[in-house]
Order: sequence, then structure tokens, then C-alpha cells
Amino acid sequence: MKLAVFDFDSTLMDGETLEIIARKIGIDKEVKEITDRAMRGELDFFESLQYRVSLLKGMPVKTVNEICRNLPAMPGAMETIRELKKRGFTVICFSGGFKNATIPFKEKYGLNCEFSNILHEKDGILTGLVGGEMMFNNSKGEMLKRLQSITGTSIEDTITVGDGANDLSMFKYSGTKIAFCAKPILEKQADIIIKEKNLSLILDKIA
Repeated sequence: MKLAVFDFDSTLMDGETLEIIARKIGIDKEVKEITDRAMRGELDFFESLQYRVSLLKGMPVKTVNEICRNLPAMPGAMETIRELKKRGFTVICFSGGFKNATIPFKEKYGLNCEFSNILHEKDGILTGLVGGEMMFNNSKGEMLKRLQSITGTSIEDTITVGDGANDLSMFKYSGTKIAFCAKPILEKQADIIIKEKNLSLILDKIA
């Protein structure tokens, strides 16, 4: 098996889910500042995620789901996913974001699987709490190791694509590391750097 693992926010999706949700209640500037610092590696991802989600407390889940169903895909995302699957890759999304967004994207664009977090809600209202599979700086790397072990996939047959500091951990277990419109901290560890917002540009760079 061959694995192609993509980050979601600002990689498969053109934007940051938390910022887009926060815009609805007028706190997107505050959320963006924290997100940017976390993606540059200046803040602990777990702590920054908890804080940002706490700011959403009180939002109706229905509103969040409506926003997440209409998030814009990155240019070239559909073409890239389809082509990689034709080449024999299993295409997966790892996201420090939320299943409200990654599940609809998976279904619409044909991802094989997604791993992300869950916004806790009670009686249809966000509580400001979050939990899930991608909560920590090293979560993506740990999940990738497990998938490689389960599927018998080698590091050499693994491609990873991301843009921020929380993608560093999956780069450690990847034969081809792609920094897509990425922060400098990730570019330093990448084999391939794409600076244009067109995901399909990676197809000419990989076998």
C-alpha cells in the first residue's frame, strides 16, 4: 500500500476552519492571531486549540455544521485526490480541526479516511470543549505510525502534505515531505516546497 496524508486547514481546504467559524460571531481576528502563532510553532498546539475552541462556547451546532459544509476546497484538491487514488495511493486527511468539516469533505471529495477532533456539544450548543484524535503537537506523527504498522506501508511509500508546525511530526515518518504554502518552520524540513495555491502542482513532483 501507498499512503498520501494531507493536512486539512490551508492544505485541502482554502482557509482555517476555526477562523471561518469565529467570523460568524466576530472573533475571527483574535482566533487568527492564535492560530498563526501555533502554526509557526510559537505556541503549544494543544493549549492553543483548547483556548480557541473555548471562544466558540454557546454557538449552535447547526450553525457550525452549515458553515463547515460550505468550506472552500483548495484549488486542485479534487484533481489531486482523484489522481493519487489512480496511482494506487490511499488518501487520508489528518486535521487538528473538526469532524464537522472533515467528514463532509471526505464524502464530497472521495478521501479514503479522515482523522480529526470533535467539538463537544450539549443540547445542540457548543460547550467550548474539544477532544479527539489530533489534539497534540505529535498526534499526526503517532497516527501515521499506527497506520503504517496496520497497513504494512513503508516510510518510503508515504507522502505527507502540510503547512504548519503541527505537521512536523508526520514529516518524521514520510518518504516525501511536501510543504504547501507553508510556514518557514515546515519548509525547513520539506523535500518539496509548493508556494502557489494549487494543490495539483504536487502531482508533477511525485512518482
